[in-house]
Amino acid sequence: MQMKLLPVMMMALCLLACHPAKPVKRYGMVTGLKPEKIAYYKKLHAAAWPGVLKTIKACNIDNYSIYLQKIDDKYFLFSYFEYTGTNFNADMKKMASDTTTQRWWKETAPAQLPLPEAAGTQSTWTIMEEVFHTPGHH
Repeated sequence: MQMKLLPVMMMALCLLACHPAKPVKRYGMVTGLKPEKIAYYKKLHAAAWPGVLKTIKACNIDNYSIYLQKIDDKYFLFSYFEYTGTNFNADMKKMASDTTTQRWWKETAPAQLPLPEAAGTQSTWTIMEEVFHTPGHH
């Protein structure tokens, strides 16, 4: 019985060795949200366009989430995603060139209030500094 399991175990080890895990870079970003646009922003994201989701995946972005938080009298969006590609800038250019994503951004941009750091560079989201991480179990 044990000898029959040996080929299965060897195959599993080979598959693990042949397909190593992709390196992951975590990103946290923040932007403001106009209070009068909260309901629209939530509605839009509750039914995210399939073409946008496809482009996100094609640009090596996984595990993407957006959170909403009120601080004092202002609303902020915090996004988190994991990047598994090898050229972040090229993938972001690829995303920006996608016509469906461009249409999506025309819907979302009027709802957002970029932080001064982002507004100064014609960006919507400000990349945040990661100060702590504990790896998960895979």
